[in-house]
Amino acid sequence: MSAKSTIGKEIFAPHDERMLGAVQVKRRTKKKIPFLATGGQGEYLTYICLSVTNKKPTQASITKVKQFEGSTSFVRRSQWMLEQLCQVNGIDPNRILHHTCQRYLTDKKPEFINCQSKILGGNSILHSAADSVTSAVQKASQALNERGERLGRAEEKTEELRNTAQQFAETAHKLAMKHKC
Repeated sequence: MSAKSTIGKEIFAPHDERMLGAVQVKRRTKKKIPFLATGGQGEYLTYICLSVTNKKPTQASITKVKQFEGSTSFVRRSQWMLEQLCQVNGIDPNRILHHTCQRYLTDKKPEFINCQSKILGGNSILHSAADSVTSAVQKASQALNERGERLGRAEEKTEELRNTAQQFAETAHKLAMKHKC
């Protein structure tokens, strides 16, 4: 069974949705945040899927789906309603996304720009991605602050234990000197 048909059955069918199309995408460069031990889940494949609900009124959405290395199942990561699209770059008007927008968006249709250098650029999607990055930075900052607080408490406890050990050593020395006489 192909990845696309498996995604349709695992991700969309249980939510009473129908997948219209999927494309595997890759990052331009590796995402690295060297100052954080993120504990990521390793290598993965990412698919961008276009789907519609089976119930009336039909709603279309774009969904990011991932499959992690060593796993046969797929995981829904992000989903955007088609209404959130403001602009679509580099899409051939004879392709599925253009037709889906024309069919399912009645009020506000995105601006289509025929540019071969870009694949998909919706302002709402970009804002969502920016929000995700901002959220990740905030979480990382919070994690670093918490780590700093724990290190501070550990340093205080270490100093306290050092002082206690020094007092114990002095008391033991005094007792040893007293009993030698």
